[in-house]
Amino acid sequence: MNHPLLDLPPLTAARFASIERGVAELLRTRADVVITQGEALLPLEGCIRSGARPGGAALNVVTGPYGNTFGNWLRDCGTTVVDLAVPFDTAVSAAEVDRALAAHPQIDFVSLVHAEAATGNTNPVAEIGEAVRAHGALFMLDAVASVGAEPLLPDEWGVDLCVIGAQKAMGGPAGVSAVSVSERAWARFAENPAAPRRSYLSLLDWKERWIDAGRTALPHAPAQLEMLALEACLDRIEAEGLSAVTARHAAAAAATRAGAAALGIAPFVAEDAAAAPVATTLRVAEASRVTALALTADPAAPLAAGGGALAGEMIRVNHYGAAAGADSVRSALTALATALSVSPDPALEAATGAWRAALSY
Repeated sequence: MNHPLLDLPPLTAARFASIERGVAELLRTRADVVITQGEALLPLEGCIRSGARPGGAALNVVTGPYGNTFGNWLRDCGTTVVDLAVPFDTAVSAAEVDRALAAHPQIDFVSLVHAEAATGNTNPVAEIGEAVRAHGALFMLDAVASVGAEPLLPDEWGVDLCVIGAQKAMGGPAGVSAVSVSERAWARFAENPAAPRRSYLSLLDWKERWIDAGRTALPHAPAQLEMLALEACLDRIEAEGLSAVTARHAAAAAATRAGAAALGIAPFVAEDAAAAPVATTLRVAEASRVTALALTADPAAPLAAGGGALAGEMIRVNHYGAAAGADSVRSALTALATALSVSPDPALEAATGAWRAALSY
């Protein structure tokens, strides 16, 4: 039986390399880009296990749940870890990072999440990058939730390892990811005897067998459908314009925050500057119950209760990718109003005003 997703011709090395170039253009980077055949945890772990050295020291900035995961991986590598943890309802500051680096001059690796979709905060990477660059450490950034939703300039910001995934603002699948790798990072990997080799986690294998070999023969069969989906994401962003895509996400965040305020709901991340454009988190008593009522009213509303310990106090409004639009924001606010047994009209009016102001209508 014919099916558009089956019996496709093999993806050629030239097509694969073309998609890599598209990712590099999206990131405005001159660094090598490696597209990894799996969810973004694959390159994130690969970066840490390649760049963190036994006997080395790392500053692990924890502004959400992924920071805890990175810390565990770093410790597994035999690296001394300094955790810089801040409350999940705020962002870390460049001054805090600078002080931590000054207090621990031996630090040679820094890990940071740009935007935390789970908690709704975003960190000032440009300023943090200046502090890390002055210190001389290798800088790894998890930009999975920020790519496409807000400005992301790894070269300009001094990011050595910038990991992205397609499943958030890019509007693609979770099964493909990528990382830009600076020359400093490649050198660190090469001199690290503990860096993975002959392994699915090995970025050095990709460099030697693909990049250094001229990108003429793929090391293994790529994930065909995910690669085609990633290519489609890049094409769609190019067609809309990256600045328009990020502006749409910023408008969705502003509209959601304004509408929630009109419903009497406080944002989980209080400061606008620390709030991520990819998702808005809200402080709601009995959040799990309220979320269930809202989703009963509208099962398609882009709402989710907070995870783990946050399930009882936080609701997340996901406005990324195709959901970064006025209609999605309106549906989320209407569902929340229904769950709270109040009129949605004030929230919708406030959201519309904020959306228009954000896009300068």
